[in-house]
Amino acid sequence: MADLKGKILAGKILVQPQEAEVQTASGIIIPDSAKEKPQAGAVVLVGADKKDEPMEIKVGDVVFYGKYSGTELSIDGSDYLLMSQSDVLYIQ
Repeated sequence: MADLKGKILAGKILVQPQEAEVQTASGIIIPDSAKEKPQAGAVVLVGADKKDEPMEIKVGDVVFYGKYSGTELSIDGSDYLLMSQSDVLYIQ
């Protein structure tokens, strides 16, 4: 994880998505055009609590989210997703 400087607004999190699978369990190599978008990642920045919603996610948590959740950002050459805490489906 990169050491990011910045601030996230209340109720938002910044996630670094996991790499997409390059090979199936049976050994078939998946071409770039057929790769699924990752749906899990590590939280790198967390915003403050909202007035009516406490922040339940911490930096370092691995979260699972919907396929089309969040906004894609590129910061210092790395790809991230900015999303609301409510977009997270599961915290590991």
